[in-house]
Amino acid sequence: MVASVSTVAYLGLEARAVEVQCNLVAGLPKFMVVGLPDKAVGESRERVRAAIAAIGLALPPKHIILNLSPADLPKEGSHFDLPIALALLGAMGVIDAETLSGYVVVGELALDGRIAPSPGVLLAALHASEVGKGLICPAAQGPEAAWAGSVEVIAATDLIGLLNHFKGHQLLSAPPPGEVDAPDFGPDLAQVKGQETAKRALEIAAAGGHNLLMVGPPGAGKSLLASCLPGILPPLDAGEALEVSMVASVAGTLSGGRLTRARPFRSPHHSASMAALTGGGLRVKPGEVSLAHLGVLFLDELPEFQRAVLDSLRQPLESGTVSVARANAHVTFPARVQLVAAMNPCRCGHLGDPALACARAPRCAADYQAKVSGPLLDRIDLHVEVQPVSAADLVLPPPAEGSAQVAARVAAAHAVQASRYAEVAARTNAEAEGPLLDAHCLPDEPGRKLLAQASEVMRLSARSYTRVLRVARTIADLAGADGVGRVHVAEALSYRRQGPRS
Repeated sequence: MVASVSTVAYLGLEARAVEVQCNLVAGLPKFMVVGLPDKAVGESRERVRAAIAAIGLALPPKHIILNLSPADLPKEGSHFDLPIALALLGAMGVIDAETLSGYVVVGELALDGRIAPSPGVLLAALHASEVGKGLICPAAQGPEAAWAGSVEVIAATDLIGLLNHFKGHQLLSAPPPGEVDAPDFGPDLAQVKGQETAKRALEIAAAGGHNLLMVGPPGAGKSLLASCLPGILPPLDAGEALEVSMVASVAGTLSGGRLTRARPFRSPHHSASMAALTGGGLRVKPGEVSLAHLGVLFLDELPEFQRAVLDSLRQPLESGTVSVARANAHVTFPARVQLVAAMNPCRCGHLGDPALACARAPRCAADYQAKVSGPLLDRIDLHVEVQPVSAADLVLPPPAEGSAQVAARVAAAHAVQASRYAEVAARTNAEAEGPLLDAHCLPDEPGRKLLAQASEVMRLSARSYTRVLRVARTIADLAGADGVGRVHVAEALSYRRQGPRS
């Protein structure tokens, strides 16, 4: 008898259908798993054998063949344990194989028969909903799976409880969706003394989804400004929260099915490898740029990152996706991030201060800044100099305007953009291109003349020219203007890095 159970294999954020087929044939006792399994799937034989023994059953003295179909699709992860066990129990006649045909099954097995969590349950639930099936998953991830909508979810604590459910002895109740955590916005802008230019640039970046680079001496407040950004960004809507949760589910960081409406804020250390930043590894996992999808990726001490690692961000910043190529598969993860970077002007950090700067200036600054490639800097919309904060600034009372007031203006600008791009894929001005750019971002005649003159003087690339238009559109949105004028273009140009690198 051949018993089949449906499960999935994860390829990026895509869950591909896999059928686990079990056949018991006469011959010497043997347990084989075929169909391109990785080491974790191959080791499932021992976990399944122990879990079945834990519920008081023994494997039949036959040749047991488990086939994972399609056989040419790589199978990775411990979530194949439970479908393999159920297919085997179906072939043994312990559970009705026809009953299992209406479910997609995922879950790892412990040696005592408990069903342990495994990454990607939310993707499996969405796949089950698409194909019109229910989902069997670990009890700890039932709330996560319940976010998929109308799909029937059976969340079991252990294997014996699952068998009792299907035999009608002890029915399992449907799990409720996980809770939505209250967003943690971090520091308030009212804590930042001085730095009015930098705060204005931060507001523009938040309003239009633009990339931002802050350059200034140590202790000027660059990291504090960056950590204030989540507090002025609008919360994720329901669709965006689901996108972010799908990435977290694949990465295995969605604990207890708890969703959040706060935008991700990721701050990797400058020692991070290329695989850690863009994704990869032996089992391909999303990197920091994908974990920050629809949120902020903050890179502090930008020149201290390896140059190849930084240059790997160039394609994701343009396309909003990152592709990890492997010999047997190409995996694509979403990476629509807002890059915020901070750096010192030179290695000692005090360029321009006669009392503190080293004797190698300005050559020291040129060598230090050259660690960041020009093409990457060209993809950053806003460049702002963060000046050192004096003692006189520190003793001043807190600013009257904090994150709440700035967030209100940013939310209004986002509402304008949501209405403007309602019929297209773009979400913010930073994503406008082609016809959208021509229809909404072109300035009036005085603004065009100024932009043409500045392009010659500042030697703007075509990419820089486009990004100036996007920033000017955001500035106009913050001002409540219908069109882009000369004053908006002038302010956008003031945030552009001038000239080629030396």
